[in-house]
Amino acid sequence: MKQGLIIFQLVISLGLIGLVLLQSKDSGLGSSFGGAESYHSKKGIERIVYVGTIIFAALFLTTSLINAFLL
Repeated sequence: MKQGLIIFQLVISLGLIGLVLLQSKDSGLGSSFGGAESYHSKKGIERIVYVGTIIFAALFLTTSLINAFLL
C-alpha cells in the first residue's frame, strides 16, 4: 500500500509541476504587488488550469500527510 501511495504522489507531483508551468506569467504573486495594474479575470482554459492546480496541490498535501503518518 505504501508503494502505491508513493507512486500516486509521484504522479500527482509531476502533474502539479506541469500545471504550474502552464499558468500565464502575469497572474503570479509578483503581479499582485504592482507588476500588473489591471484586474484580469480567468476565462476558459486558464481557469481550468488554475482550478486544476489547486486540486492537484490539495491532493499532494493530502498524500504527503498520509505518507507521513504511515511512516
